[in-house]
Amino acid sequence: MAENIHGFQGEVAGLSLTDVIQLKGHNKYTGCITVEYDGNKGAIYFVDGEIIHAEQGEQTGEQAIYQIIKWPGGTFNIHPEMTSNVCTIHYRTDFLLLESLRRLDEERAGSFGSGNTSGPSVTPRRTMSKVAARLQEISAITYAVLLDKQGLPLQDNSIEAAALAAKGLFLAKTGNQFGELMGLGEVKAAAVQTRNFNLLMYDSKQHYLSIAVKPACNLDSVEGEIRTALIPGK
Repeated sequence: MAENIHGFQGEVAGLSLTDVIQLKGHNKYTGCITVEYDGNKGAIYFVDGEIIHAEQGEQTGEQAIYQIIKWPGGTFNIHPEMTSNVCTIHYRTDFLLLESLRRLDEERAGSFGSGNTSGPSVTPRRTMSKVAARLQEISAITYAVLLDKQGLPLQDNSIEAAALAAKGLFLAKTGNQFGELMGLGEVKAAAVQTRNFNLLMYDSKQHYLSIAVKPACNLDSVEGEIRTALIPGK
């Protein structure tokens, strides 16, 4: 009897990790690629072909990607069933690869880390509203999106923004329905806390603000950080 195998396992001779990442980008892949080299392990998470999160040892985000791509070889496994609610990377995948290769070239030339190397440009970053960008500086927040009353994300066309906006709009409308049934009026703020996902929603005259929070974080303390970030001095 054949075994039930989830995802691809094995090696492809002559195919670099950057080739694999580019293929997954073209295929609009959602899932995870795990990589192993010389006892080191890494994981790269995709949503609709874009890298949203990476882990390598204690490193996460862009630094984890840069470290993994430095490896000269190894093995990789494809896991379409593995996903992540965490978003630590906001650069486009093509830019991440170019930046990784640039760093690798400079490191080989012995010039990486000198004052002449320029960091990533702001231009290739996925755009988002100033409010959302400010909130994502809070360590407990994995993503934030400002959306209009129809549920459309403002200044953010990423798949993460669309998914989080849909959750925020659903929470707002459901809360308003309960508020109407109970004679309480419209809901101006709501929080949902589950084992794997926490969500905060705020309502204003023209917009909703939907915020994804790490599951282990206390929502009261996170709300305090949000107030401090958005209303300095409060």
